[in-house]
Amino acid sequence: MSEKRIDTILRIIKEQGYVTVKYLCDELHYSTATINRDLNDLQKKKLITRHYGGAEIVKSKGTPLVFRYHKMRPVKRLLAKKAAELVKEGMTVFIDGSTTAQYIGQYIKDVKNLKVITNNLNLISYLSECGVKCICLGGDIIESPYITGGIDSAFQAKSYRADLAFLSTGGISADGKIFDGVYLDLHRVMIENSEKAVFLIDHKKLGVTGDRFLSDLSNIDILITDHKFGDDVKEKYKNTQFMEIETPKTQTD
Repeated sequence: MSEKRIDTILRIIKEQGYVTVKYLCDELHYSTATINRDLNDLQKKKLITRHYGGAEIVKSKGTPLVFRYHKMRPVKRLLAKKAAELVKEGMTVFIDGSTTAQYIGQYIKDVKNLKVITNNLNLISYLSECGVKCICLGGDIIESPYITGGIDSAFQAKSYRADLAFLSTGGISADGKIFDGVYLDLHRVMIENSEKAVFLIDHKKLGVTGDRFLSDLSNIDILITDHKFGDDVKEKYKNTQFMEIETPKTQTD
């Protein structure tokens, strides 16, 4: 019974990213002592990290942020340039901390009366110097040196409404299921609190899945990609606008 309970706790933490002890007690109907004991066992196995009143999943280090920024740079720039065409004077936009979305900044710096809400401190520094009004979503530094995140960022994002939300993740399945990494809660808020959600994804991320399911394309209004999705996927997500860009064959990683 305890193994099944611990497996359930681990699954919930993976799905949520961070949970409190109280949340687990309410969901699973076990005592605080029992939940704390199970969390301690998971921490000893280095599967989670305990914080005061809760726990979060141990995140794999993966590719460092600075290297991801340069990976697929030509394609990311083309995706970002296409995305920037959607930004109009007087808009409020969410831009997530992804390296793909960061490239949007250089194409929107001259838009008048623009407000940008983001968890990317580097992007804020750049845009604010260009005279763009920026709002920083605080929280823990989850990707050194300049990306914030966690429950604090998601909570702060709930205070804002945006015309557009620009986001990208680590992977999408061939049938349109989007898998997330460290921004799961924040992405959910950005999608919910924007008039239109815009998802940017390059072909290298196609077929990359994980255990943190964000959404499928039914919650995405516009998909900007260099991959040509099949008619079956487009038929399945009729309300999603597919903006497929052509990239020169000479542009590689």
